[in-house]
Parts: sequence; structure tokens; C-alpha cells
Amino acid sequence: MLQEDLVGNRPGDAIRRKLAELEPNRVKRPFARWSPDREIRNWALGLVGERTTGRRLNTLRRQGWRVLHSVQWPSGSDIDHLAIGPSGVFTINSKCRRGKTVWYGDHAITVNRAPTKYIVVSKHEARRTSRALSDHCGFLVPVRPVIAIVGAARLSVKNAAPPVLVIDGTTVHTVLSGLAPVLPPERVERIFNVARRGETWAGR
Repeated sequence: MLQEDLVGNRPGDAIRRKLAELEPNRVKRPFARWSPDREIRNWALGLVGERTTGRRLNTLRRQGWRVLHSVQWPSGSDIDHLAIGPSGVFTINSKCRRGKTVWYGDHAITVNRAPTKYIVVSKHEARRTSRALSDHCGFLVPVRPVIAIVGAARLSVKNAAPPVLVIDGTTVHTVLSGLAPVLPPERVERIFNVARRGETWAGR
């Protein structure tokens, strides 16, 4: 069931629920990153990424931003983070790629030279989010996709004007707040008041 008010969601709440399903033992769960089960390890690393990115995004609240975490779609997937502020509206997908080399060219991201679907998925998520917010706000709400990379040994971005912002998760707050302002405070509040309602995301 979708929550009525999403403000109380913590970074990584959707992953926490998945880990509880995969590892019912509460004593073992804090050590999931070292589990012999690869699936559990991957989810646990994902939680590290979302918590790291989420903490940085939460600092934006002091600058008039509104931030939501783990915004769930009825399908079971979720938006890791949704940031609404003077610089616009952003869906942020956290990716913990500890010790790996991440490269972003014109249209694709590779991790240790292996291709990924990160760009396609992030652009789709932003479009879907824009439709939901626009329908409920009664005006067009452009949404820009962001991928926050956490823990990479090296992050290389070759595109000067990328369709998807690919950012080190530890600096995501400074990058977003440094963009040109496009939304007045009253528009930020209007969009946020729509985004925080679980019903906004129902039936999508």
C-alpha cells in the first residue's frame, strides 16, 4: 500500500524492506555487505549508496530545497531520491560502485568497461515523474535525471552538456545548488506538496 505522506521516508527504505525479505535474521542483517549471498551483498551496497546520497541531499533543505526519498511506484520500483528546489526538479538514482571505474560518454555509462542501461532507465524515470507531477499540479513540471555514483575508484564524464547529470554522490548537493535558479519559492512548495502525497504516484 502506498503511504499517504512520503515526508517520513528515509533514504534506502525500499532497500531495507528488500533486505528484510532476503535476510529475516535481524542479527545478521547489519552485516549484509559481507554476506556469502551475492544478491544480499548487492542490495546492501545499494543501501550504502542511497544513504550516502540521501545525507548530502538533506543538507539542501537549509537552502530552501525539498527532498523526498524512496518514492514508490505501484509496480514496486521506486525513485531513490526526489529533489525540488530553486534549480528545478530532479530524480536522483544512487549507484554504489565501490572501487570500480565508471565512464560516461555521450549516451552510455560503462562500469569497468561493461555497458549499462543506467542512462535509459534514468531518462525514463524522469519522464514518468514529470507526467505524474504535471498531471497533479496542473502545469508542466520538467524533471531532470541525475545519477549519483558512490564509492567509484574513478568517475570520468566526457560529455560537456549531458542529457543525464552523472555526479559523485558526495558532491551531488553542491552541484544541484550551483545550477541556475528556475523556480520561485512558491512554485517549489506547490510541487513539493503534490510530490509528498502517495496518491500522486498511484496508478502509474
